[in-house]
Amino acid sequence: MALLLLFSTLNAAAIDLPEFPSTLLSLDPFFDNQAASVNGSTADFDGSGNSFDGQFLPVGSYLYDGITYELPASWGTGNDNVVANNQTIALPESIFVHELHALYSGDSSGDATFTADNFILNFVDNSTQTLTLEASNWWGWPLLNLGIIQTPYSLEGNGTGKNLNTTSIFQWSTAVSSEKQLASITLPQVNPGHRLHLFSMAITPSNTSVNNVPALAIRRARFTSRWEIVNGTRAQAVQVTIANLLPNSMSSLNTSLNSKHTAEISGPGITTVTPGILNRLVPGDQARVDVLITGSTTGSNATVVIKDSAGNVIGQSSGWTTTALIEEYTADAASLNAHETPTWWNKAKYGIFIHWGVYSYPAWAPPAEYAEWYDYYLHNPPNSSSPTWVHHLETYGPNVLYDDFISNFTASKFNASAWVDLFDRAGARYFVQVTKHHDGFALFDAGNTTNRSAVVFGPKRDLLKELFDTAASEKPHLHRGTYYSLPEWFNPDYAKYGFGQWPGGLARNPFNTTPTFEPYTGHLNITDYIEDLQLPQMLTLATQYDTEIMWCDIGGANKTLDFAAAFYNHALASGYQVTLNDRCGAVPDFTTPEYATFNAIQTNSWESSEGMDPFSYGLNTATNASEYKNGTTIIQTLVDIVSKNGNFLLDIGPTAEGEIIEAMSTNLLAAGSWLDYAGECVYDTEYWFQGSQDPNPLDGTNPARFTTTPTTFCIVAFDEPTDEQLIIHQRLPLLPGDEITLLTPNGSHSSLPWSTESSTGNLIVNVSESGVSEVQYAWAFRATYTLNED
Repeated sequence: MALLLLFSTLNAAAIDLPEFPSTLLSLDPFFDNQAASVNGSTADFDGSGNSFDGQFLPVGSYLYDGITYELPASWGTGNDNVVANNQTIALPESIFVHELHALYSGDSSGDATFTADNFILNFVDNSTQTLTLEASNWWGWPLLNLGIIQTPYSLEGNGTGKNLNTTSIFQWSTAVSSEKQLASITLPQVNPGHRLHLFSMAITPSNTSVNNVPALAIRRARFTSRWEIVNGTRAQAVQVTIANLLPNSMSSLNTSLNSKHTAEISGPGITTVTPGILNRLVPGDQARVDVLITGSTTGSNATVVIKDSAGNVIGQSSGWTTTALIEEYTADAASLNAHETPTWWNKAKYGIFIHWGVYSYPAWAPPAEYAEWYDYYLHNPPNSSSPTWVHHLETYGPNVLYDDFISNFTASKFNASAWVDLFDRAGARYFVQVTKHHDGFALFDAGNTTNRSAVVFGPKRDLLKELFDTAASEKPHLHRGTYYSLPEWFNPDYAKYGFGQWPGGLARNPFNTTPTFEPYTGHLNITDYIEDLQLPQMLTLATQYDTEIMWCDIGGANKTLDFAAAFYNHALASGYQVTLNDRCGAVPDFTTPEYATFNAIQTNSWESSEGMDPFSYGLNTATNASEYKNGTTIIQTLVDIVSKNGNFLLDIGPTAEGEIIEAMSTNLLAAGSWLDYAGECVYDTEYWFQGSQDPNPLDGTNPARFTTTPTTFCIVAFDEPTDEQLIIHQRLPLLPGDEITLLTPNGSHSSLPWSTESSTGNLIVNVSESGVSEVQYAWAFRATYTLNED
């Protein structure tokens, strides 16, 4: 159990904090599945005769993120995991629980990459809590979904073949309500097309041995690849997570940290240049702070030191393994996997995606299809079964080919200054321009890789350079990113690498007219698509256009390891930080669900992308103006994603002339008006450890969402408060004396009366109807901490 901290304002003695506790839960009685095959033994992990190759899996006691799990002493000799299907695991004794941990793999049919699985926690008073795990599939394409335990392939056909996709076992930790004692855990049920496999589970018990003082433990001290310039020196960010292991129900002024505390790092050669600041930590909660240091080396042991506002050391935790700040990346996964999303990206929260290209001229798709896929759907199938084929025949006739639209992509009304001004006024902190979609038409100078570009054909302009140069000059705070499709549908040089919906090879005329094969306008003779086109184009975007985000799509054959090393090293030498998504085929920084969001907090970086259009990224003229996302949808989607530790990349589709239609620009500006006065509950915020939203909203209402900063806690209600009250059905990290205000367009932030129910901890905030009526889209209540002075 965590060691008790006794606080004194004078001469506080340093106390060695214990290791963050964990207790294994026995799953052995429930094991009903064999995951791994070894030395000729065969397993059927997924019900289709496929399995892990056990030679790559660790055995016995397994430590990850400070939690000890138990894996088989040897694989391939019997059942080694349980397929979750409503089994109930009783705890050895009913106790208050701080956190739940598990090693798992999802097993989904089709292309399901993430699936929501609900655990039911059963408390001694017969109440329950639902915890949602967004389970990752044991292998995934096209998204790279890499777990903490990876194998280079899986075995197929009862061990007779190999699937060369990387397979994974994943780790999950989540907060548990410690208001009441936990008696048992009911596992999720099997869903159609999806099963959840659990290999090991553990809990972190709360500390109930004392009253009236906080019980602190260091949850983790993670030496990151992120950095900031401090006094001219590159300082490394160490993320320190501090827990208060008392149960939620013991929350009070005495049991909480409620004054400025700092976290520092000491160790061989290490200097703390900027301490992490911690102001509030209530029972049952965790807080994350960045400590900026210099001088770390790899493989040493460091100590986390916690000090009060007077500089007294009140607790320390030793034995944290150091990792040096990377000075140069090499083209191997071990080096590149250390990279992560930079601090600016983590804080930005909101970006604009821009799908603009030749497809912006036909600008058409039937419902639930992407308009930017016009070229593909025109050819697949090339008959009346395809709505796009029918539309094209009726609109343009059989003699017009897709490449004939290149001359109609004029960009004649493109105004880069107007674009970036709109992005800024919309509240975005970054943008990502599609530089080349699957049709292979580039909006940048592709050099000698191809002439299939806007520089040579159509507008005969370097559209990307115009946009990037204008943004850098007029809106330097807007970070600049590039989307890049690794494959091309009909590039003849891609045929040797083709797969699925990206076959490569020239397209056949869909109307069986001359020519039989369509030309690939601008194609140049090259030897190899990957070496001579894909990699050079990606390097051009990195080193000549200085993109800060490489937002790849589709994956497939690639030289991403070579690219990522060059990308990171160029940025490092130039003094800025960049990031790479999970569709480049290797070493991702962040995950990218598409037209989807997660149902629960994800502790790893992620970004959800959607179009303003309900079904399409590219402009679709078949969509009515009323169907585009309005201010309410944009803001509520953004806040929901941010509350779960994600970013929102909202897409627009300009016309072939380069105009952003009014239905899009008006709604973007509407959302921006809300962010002007309530953005402090979005930008630079963190997710709250105990949950993203009100767990028990009133029937028929949308639960309020939560975000945090070191000095505030935000409650964003999606439904207008009624009866002059906001009610939250959960104990929040608020203490007597804190001030709650409703953020409004007129800037009046008067303090609102509030109280908590003694039995439940539910929050009640009194708010006037006049204040509520001033607000649109969402109601942001900001609680500002009132801190003690030591």
